[in-house]
Amino acid sequence: MRPRVTLKLATSLDGRIAMASGESQWITGAESRLQGHRLRAAHAAIMVGVETVLCDNPQLNVRVPDEQHPDPLRVVLDSRLRTPVDARVLTGALVLTTAEPLALGDAEVVRVEADGQGRPDPAAVLAALADRNITSVLIEGGGRVAASFVKAGLVDVIEWFRAPVLLGHEGRPAVADLGFDRLSDTPRFKRLAVSPLGDDLWERYEKA
Repeated sequence: MRPRVTLKLATSLDGRIAMASGESQWITGAESRLQGHRLRAAHAAIMVGVETVLCDNPQLNVRVPDEQHPDPLRVVLDSRLRTPVDARVLTGALVLTTAEPLALGDAEVVRVEADGQGRPDPAAVLAALADRNITSVLIEGGGRVAASFVKAGLVDVIEWFRAPVLLGHEGRPAVADLGFDRLSDTPRFKRLAVSPLGDDLWERYEKA
C-alpha cells in the first residue's frame, strides 16, 4: 500500500509561494507556521524538491514549543543530484534521484524511475517510501513537485494556508504547470474545513 500523501501549501491569496527572486520568509503568519510544524509531526516523512533546498536550505524538522516530537524522515527529490553536501536537510535524509547515486554526507541516495521529464516518477517515489515502511508523507515544496503528484492523481489531502497578501503573476506558483487542456481532466477536491489562523486562513481538502 502506498503512503498517504498530503500537500501543504503556504501561499498568498493569488496562490504564490515566493517572490520571483525566491524570497518567501514569511508569507504566512506565526500561527500558520506553528500549525505547519504540527502537520510535520503528524507525518512519517516530509518531502521537498531540490529547488526548495537550494533556495531555502531548510532543516525540515519539527519545532513545537514545549512539545517533543520525533523528526519525520526527510526526503529530497533531486534528479541531477544538485543538493549541496552541507545542506541542513541531509542529516539522516533519503535523496531520490534519476542519476547515478553518489555519496551525499550521511544521506541515503537511491535511484528511482524517471517520469517523462526526467524527474523522479511520483509512483516510484511512493514505492520507495513504502519499501521503508513510510505510511504518510507531507509534501512541502516546491511547485514542480506539487504539480507532478497532483497530475499523477496521488495527492490525497491538501492543507492550504493562505495569507492576506497578493504577490502577482511574477511570483512563484504553488503548483507548476499541470498541462491539462480540458476542465473535465482536472483533479477535484472536497473542502473539509476552513479556519482562521491569525490573519491567515487554513483550508483543508481531500480528494473527491
